[in-house]
Amino acid sequence: MRYGVLGTGEVGRALAGRLVELGHEVTLGSRTRDNPVAAQWATAAAGRARAGTFAEAAAAGEVVVNAVGGPVALAALRTAGAEHLDGKVLVDVCNPLVFLDGEARLDPVESDSVGERIQRAFPHARVVKTLNTVNCRVMVDPGRVPGAHNVFVSGDDAGAKEQVTAMLGEFGWPAERVVDLGGIRSARSVEMYLGLWLTMFRRFGSPDFNIAVCRAG
Repeated sequence: MRYGVLGTGEVGRALAGRLVELGHEVTLGSRTRDNPVAAQWATAAAGRARAGTFAEAAAAGEVVVNAVGGPVALAALRTAGAEHLDGKVLVDVCNPLVFLDGEARLDPVESDSVGERIQRAFPHARVVKTLNTVNCRVMVDPGRVPGAHNVFVSGDDAGAKEQVTAMLGEFGWPAERVVDLGGIRSARSVEMYLGLWLTMFRRFGSPDFNIAVCRAG
């Protein structure tokens, strides 16, 4: 499979690196072709790894992963180009995290989500929200956290969610631990979870944790 991963931060590099390890071809996209972080990553990963612009990464990928920050996600995807996203599975892993007066806030919250905004802006993309409820190291190696903990998917396209669930399986998330929350509107719930995640991170002093959904019966 060919993946285009947008974003050269810790999340983007973790996802891109794991996909290369799994045998996929990955183009890591950034705003400029000469981004030194992307170039260094591609050189270190070698072989199936490439660096390019957002547009080049999106064009090269059969699946596109949005791993930029929530506040700049729409701008990055517009730079990538709707023509490079149409018909493709677009995996959105970002959170609506902003900082005001030194405090972490969410924008949007409750009445909207980044996932929904992306789907509205790119109606022909097959948007699936996932992985935003865990740290990037846990995203690609759920075994860092012991036990049967869960990850979530939200999206309007059932086939796209099946494809993303298969990708999560390659990362180490068994299908029975992937909870389908329904349509892309349910992305609001997992994005709002970030407030609790940040509180637990401060309490534990480590990002290596997750939650498990326990049901009666």
